[in-house]
Amino acid sequence: MATGSPQTSTVMSAADIDRALTRIAHELVEAQRGVDELILLGIPSRGVPLAQALSERLSRIDPAFDPDSCLGSLDITMYRDDLGSRAARVPEPTRVPARGVDDAVVVLVDDVLYSGRTVRAALDALSDLGRPRAVRLAVLVDRGHRELPIRADHVGKNLPTSRSERVTVRLSAVDGVAEAEQSVVIDRAAAAEEDS
Repeated sequence: MATGSPQTSTVMSAADIDRALTRIAHELVEAQRGVDELILLGIPSRGVPLAQALSERLSRIDPAFDPDSCLGSLDITMYRDDLGSRAARVPEPTRVPARGVDDAVVVLVDDVLYSGRTVRAALDALSDLGRPRAVRLAVLVDRGHRELPIRADHVGKNLPTSRSERVTVRLSAVDGVAEAEQSVVIDRAAAAEEDS
């Protein structure tokens, strides 16, 4: 249930986020018939803690999933197509799992899917690391408005929005909020700035 001011609404609580991640983890296991080939790569900044949370759930579902060898991060800063038109954030390290990406099923993990441009940059960055057998996309929120032909394979919540709205994911690891205060908020007054 949405809560907040007339201009902002909380559309996912910490409990909703927890349930969505648990469901996505089960979907991943079912889709791959296990975890043997899975590699999770979080896209900084919020995709990294989401990938970590998914890896914890995967290891509980199937102890064969080893986060130490199957979890990493993929920085896409220098692969973006808008580097000349906006201030670039400081690149973060790309951490490739010990297993590597060749012939693996790589799951890219991000918080919000919007235009598709962040995912396109992630695919370019991933191609420099090796040749996965398959690439999947898991996102906490799909808000629509794609500019590229990209879709998520696993979605925590489909959230129809207008372009004038802003979707904000608040996570303890990035935003300093308590775990019980993690949320997804939609701001109807703000101009949308997400470009995932």
